[in-house]
Amino acid sequence: MTAPPPATLRARLAAAATALRENPGTLRLTLVRLCGQFGDGMFQAALSGAILFNPERQTDPLAIAGGFAALLLPYSIVGPYAGALLDRWDRRRVLLYANVLRALLIVATAAGLLAGVHATPLLLGALSVVGVSRFVGAGVSASLPKVLAQRWLVPMNSVLATVASGCAILGAGLAFSVIGLIGAGDFASAVAAAGSASGSIAGGLVVAGFRPHALGPDRGEHAAARGGWSTVRAIAAGLREGATAAWRSREVTTTFLGIGAHRIVFGADTLLMVLVLRRGDEAAVGRHLAKFSAAITATGAGMLTAAVVAPVLIPRLGRPRTVVTGLVTAIAVQLGLVTPITVATGHGERRAELLLLAAAYLLGLVGQVIKLTGDAAMQINIDDAHRGQVFALQDTVFNVTFVLALASTAALIPADGRSPAVVVAAAAVYAGGVLAIAANSRRRVGPWPM
Repeated sequence: MTAPPPATLRARLAAAATALRENPGTLRLTLVRLCGQFGDGMFQAALSGAILFNPERQTDPLAIAGGFAALLLPYSIVGPYAGALLDRWDRRRVLLYANVLRALLIVATAAGLLAGVHATPLLLGALSVVGVSRFVGAGVSASLPKVLAQRWLVPMNSVLATVASGCAILGAGLAFSVIGLIGAGDFASAVAAAGSASGSIAGGLVVAGFRPHALGPDRGEHAAARGGWSTVRAIAAGLREGATAAWRSREVTTTFLGIGAHRIVFGADTLLMVLVLRRGDEAAVGRHLAKFSAAITATGAGMLTAAVVAPVLIPRLGRPRTVVTGLVTAIAVQLGLVTPITVATGHGERRAELLLLAAAYLLGLVGQVIKLTGDAAMQINIDDAHRGQVFALQDTVFNVTFVLALASTAALIPADGRSPAVVVAAAAVYAGGVLAIAANSRRRVGPWPM
């Protein structure tokens, strides 16, 4: 029998330190993730400064939703097919090439910002960067069980999420600081975006230290079929195989339902937050950007807290009940803390903004707990031959639900974000997620086909 994962934060940190010290592969893979998170946080913040709060580029709700769609939907469509490559090709090589490609794409996007190009070429560059980042994230998650014993996956995921979220916040804070120092505009955003390439360069150097095939997939009975037309067929079947693998595990399906419900609400709330934080004097770009930075920091702080909460909740409640508890909590947060910002006026707006920051913190906490629960379910319940496909499918659930929510909300919400109906509808989505999970818990799961 294996020992249960440590229950206290100090014990989890000690266990993580031991695992990192005894297994250099775990340390290297951790550094790949942290470098990527830092660069992603910095790049996304730079884009936020360039697109959402840049006086040189005015954006309405539909334009914001369109930008997110251009960034996320194309990768979401091909993501599950790309996941098949993570289960066929040497993941070490994929991560190495992806980091190099991401650095080049970031530099090209920064050059476009500096040149003041129109929105379409800029979004195409950003689209490519985000797509490669998602691919790297799925590859790192799929590779973790190859360098870490199963009993430590939940506590290690929580510790990594804590540090990785901190790195993303650090990167975002650095980007906002650069923009604040230089001044809002394309030049400042270009400098911040170019600096984010450092995360990809560092990640590529670290992953190069792995031996070929050290990160999987296993080279067993299917090894001979990993080239040529077999790989093409695997790509074509990626969506079906990833969905089938997830469907055959009730716990994985439950986490997908929770993730989908949360991302729908998070998409609606993201657009609402951008709109309400831009109220007032259009020339006060610095103040608006500071409010947005505070909201991102609050969300990140909630994600950091989730690293402490998730390993305590999951063993005690089980994965399905942990997801349901998170969704029920989110309903209360949505109705109690987000609604005021849609109706407040005058001096009441300041108090409503503080409540919105509290909501950002709690929803960041809830969302990350659900995400960590899903990571644990996929790493434990999905075999290595399908794990990359399922993680890539999760990215698709993340992106498609987020963008659909943004687009639907943009068509309904006024430019100042004053729409209580949107908040109530989002709470109803959380409730629908709870009902769907209840139905899924009674579903019979048949054996894997031989």
